Amino acid sequence: MSDAIVIGGGQAGLAATHALLARGLNPVLLEAGEEPVGSWPRYYDSLHLFSPARYSTLPGLAFPGDPDRYPHRDEVVDYLRAFAESLDADIRTGHRVTDVTNDGEVFTVQAPGEQPLSAPIVIAATGAFSSPHRPELPGLEHFSGRVLHSSDYHDPAPLAGQRVVVVGAANSAIQIAVDLAPHARTTLATRAPIRYTAQRPLGRDAHFWSVISGLDALPIGPWLRTPPSLPVLDTGTYQAAIDAGRPDQRRMFTAIEGSTVTWSDGSADEVDTIVLATGFRPGLPYLAGLGASDRAGAPRQRRGLSTTHPGLGYVGLEWQRSFSSATIRGVGRDAAYVARRLARARG
Repeated sequence: MSDAIVIGGGQAGLAATHALLARGLNPVLLEAGEEPVGSWPRYYDSLHLFSPARYSTLPGLAFPGDPDRYPHRDEVVDYLRAFAESLDADIRTGHRVTDVTNDGEVFTVQAPGEQPLSAPIVIAATGAFSSPHRPELPGLEHFSGRVLHSSDYHDPAPLAGQRVVVVGAANSAIQIAVDLAPHARTTLATRAPIRYTAQRPLGRDAHFWSVISGLDALPIGPWLRTPPSLPVLDTGTYQAAIDAGRPDQRRMFTAIEGSTVTWSDGSADEVDTIVLATGFRPGLPYLAGLGASDRAGAPRQRRGLSTTHPGLGYVGLEWQRSFSSATIRGVGRDAAYVARRLARARG
């Protein structure tokens, strides 16, 4: 019997483990991968954070180096590795959780090939990278070319010389499309015009203004049924590239037949690859047997606390408590709240 079990060893799981330790509990952290760095090593090679290093931290450990730079993916991996090493916690890698059960008092967590673990508290912190969202798009099921999700994209080399359509209008979609444009004839397909916001208004990063205004941690009320889409943070580079047609931008295609993509103006293109930069959904298949999620697989929770099972919490969900909840700068705040509430409920 453990005090608590944290499932997932990325930024959310590490933050949750830190928060439980701060409450005097001794959690076990279970991570499916070889080390507790989450999905960061699998993100595309050109990825940089959209928040400066000074705001991209977990509790108790500053991001090293220039605090005003935008860290590269590999720097984030190194940071998470260092954070995990700083924790005096039982971290078990190679444990892919497949099932969680509950007898009304205690949760039992099962990973194939391992002894079951039990605890009165479980925090699901596996993020969403393992559950890419692939929306229904006009004719996509008829496309004879290759369909990738942004989670499958690493670098432009495999798509060099191809005709590529990137679907999406958020930060990752823009970054991938601009990354591809020098190597492949690339179109960014969006449902609506791209909304940009200055990365550094009045000479300071947007996150500086978000933090000092309180917007970064502004609680989300129950009225927010459909979270709004956030604008693209831009120093001017992305908008300039798209305005110059590198890549070009079009409204969403209206039909696909074979490899032929038809656009809203009636023109058509032969396309080799479609990249869906369309986001993710909560990756919580191991909770299916509990009945803790709705029909769409979304957890039934309020502010990170399960509304179906006392003792079950979540960290790292999009819009869990604020618009920064799923970010490296937001998970620590949410983890502290969830750990406090779960520890208090258990006495």
